[in-house]
Amino acid sequence: MAGTAVTHRGAGPLPPVPTRRPTRRPTRRPARRARRGRDPRWATLAWLGPAVLLILGVVVYPVIALVRASFERYSLTGLSKGPAGTGNYQAVLGHPALGGVLTNTAVWVLTVVASTLLVGLAVAQLLSKEFAGRRLVRWALIVPWAASLVITAQLFTLLYDYYHGIVNTVLLRLGVVDTPVDFLGDDRWAMPSMILVGVFVSVPFTVYVLLAGLNSIPGEVYEAARMDGAGAWRTYRAITLPLLRPAVLVATLLNVIYVFNSFPIVYTLTNRSPGFVHDTSITFMYKLAFRSAERDVGMSAAAGVCNVLLILVVVAIYLRLVKWGEEQPS
Repeated sequence: MAGTAVTHRGAGPLPPVPTRRPTRRPTRRPARRARRGRDPRWATLAWLGPAVLLILGVVVYPVIALVRASFERYSLTGLSKGPAGTGNYQAVLGHPALGGVLTNTAVWVLTVVASTLLVGLAVAQLLSKEFAGRRLVRWALIVPWAASLVITAQLFTLLYDYYHGIVNTVLLRLGVVDTPVDFLGDDRWAMPSMILVGVFVSVPFTVYVLLAGLNSIPGEVYEAARMDGAGAWRTYRAITLPLLRPAVLVATLLNVIYVFNSFPIVYTLTNRSPGFVHDTSITFMYKLAFRSAERDVGMSAAAGVCNVLLILVVVAIYLRLVKWGEEQPS
């Protein structure tokens, strides 16, 4: 029997045989319940939730409200008077000042962005070199970018003033002009004066983007080019520009969006101009609602929808032309 001693011939009693008791396997909790508390998707949702709500409240809802307002009629006090169908869009597309506004917008965006890239590239090249006072120059470059656009535009309004502006005072004393120049009232000078301000406030951001791109280029590449006998211009054309292409694309894309939507500069500088002579599409939309004879909120909303579609088309064409996402040269 189990647990009793067994005798054997010629030997003593054998040790007792231990009995085995059935062992119970430890119970495991269901895998689903164990994984549910550690599911990374819940943690991701907790972190992204506030940002998603902010985007819904600041971007999505205003877009929906804008589109809805573009199909309604409003009184002078802003009260809805019922649906308008596509009448607001027909009124915007048939507006007599639309052609001039679109021309001003194209000249404004293309000239400011192109000039900003050229000036920004030159300044970024300078700031990438070692020289005395480089840190001070970098700090000073932030000031036009950090300052309010309204304050900067108002400052240039004072500089361009016909009677007491510093620009006219300097030009008269140097003998460049005989009479003061109406920089913001004369049609020949209004757009160039606006473009100068646009470039002034856009250069700092562009310089820092291009400077980051220049600093990311390995020094070994330039050393290898020098060993191969490449000159300065060939090195710049074959190495610097291709490797700087991602930074140039980003700077161009963001500048197109910023300059297109630059309401404070255009409105502040052209506030005294009658009608829509010097306006771009962004100030045209505002004046339709608050400053023009129409004062139609629904028409202004329709112009706003057209502005959004226009900038999306421009960005899409630009990304198509530059082949966004294409592998960069290594």
